Amino acid sequence: LDARAVARGFERAAARFDDAAVLHREVARRMAERLDMVMLKPARLLDLGCGSGADLQPLRARYPDMQMIGIDRSAAMLAQAAARTPRWRRWLPGVLGGRQTALVRADIARLPIAPRSIDMAWSNMALHWQADLPATLREVQRCVRVGGLFMFSMLGPDTLRELRGALAEAGLPLRAHRFIDMHDVGDMLVEAGFAEPVMDMEHITLTFDTPAALYRDLADTGGHCALAARPRGLLTPRARARLDDALLRLRDDGRLPATMEIIYGHAWRGEPRQTEDGRAIIQFERGRRR
Repeated sequence: LDARAVARGFERAAARFDDAAVLHREVARRMAERLDMVMLKPARLLDLGCGSGADLQPLRARYPDMQMIGIDRSAAMLAQAAARTPRWRRWLPGVLGGRQTALVRADIARLPIAPRSIDMAWSNMALHWQADLPATLREVQRCVRVGGLFMFSMLGPDTLRELRGALAEAGLPLRAHRFIDMHDVGDMLVEAGFAEPVMDMEHITLTFDTPAALYRDLADTGGHCALAARPRGLLTPRARARLDDALLRLRDDGRLPATMEIIYGHAWRGEPRQTEDGRAIIQFERGRRR
C-alpha cells in the first residue's frame, strides 16, 4: 500500500465519512457486543484509527471513568472527532465526572505512547490500511500492558469480490485491494507477543442501486484504491462503461451486491518472551523438596 495515498483518501473523505460509514457503525456495534463477555475495566483505552471519532462516545458511555486516546493519521478526520465534543465540555473537562479524551495525530505503526501503558486497545476497520501489519501489531503490543486487551475488526479477503471479478471481466488492471486471511492475522498476533487470540469472521453484503453509487460509497468512506502499483489516472469513458456493464450483470432483484468480509479478533498481552535487547527470558519454578 501507498501510505500517502491512504492518508489523502481519508483527508478527502472526512466531511462525508459519517453519512456514508454505515458498515463501520454496524461493525462497531457488533464489536461492542463482544465486550459484554470481557471482564475488564480499563483505566486507559487507545482507539487506533479513530477516524471521525464515532466509536469514542459509546466506549466512553461503557467506561465513563477511563482515560481515552484517539489516534488517527488524518487531521481532517480528527477535526471531525473534535467537533463531536460539546464546546462546554472542551472548556470544563471536570464537569459531570469522567475524563477527557485526547485526540492525537499519528501513524498507528509508530505510536507516541509509552510502553505497557494501555489497558485496552480498540481498532475498528483500520488495520487493513496498514502496509506492514506484523510491524503494526508489534507496535500495539509494545503499548499494551501485560494482561491488557487488544480488540479489533478489519476487512478480509472476500471483500469486494464482485468488483474484483468485474474488473477482470472488463479486462482492466486491478484497482481493488486484496486483504489478509483471518488465520494469517491470528498467526501474526502470536508472533507479535499476544496470547490466546480469538478470531472469527462473517460476510455482510451491502447493496446499491447503480455502480456509480458503489463507487461513491467507497470514495466517501476513504475506500479508494491505494495500491502502490495501482494504475495512475482515471478510467476512460469506454473502460468505465465496460466495468459498469460487468457489475450490472451481477444485480440481484435489481440491486448490485457488494460483499464485505469482516474479521473480528481479540487477544491479550502475554508475559514478555524476551528482553528489549533480544535476549530470551527463561522462567524457572522452584520445585518442592521431598
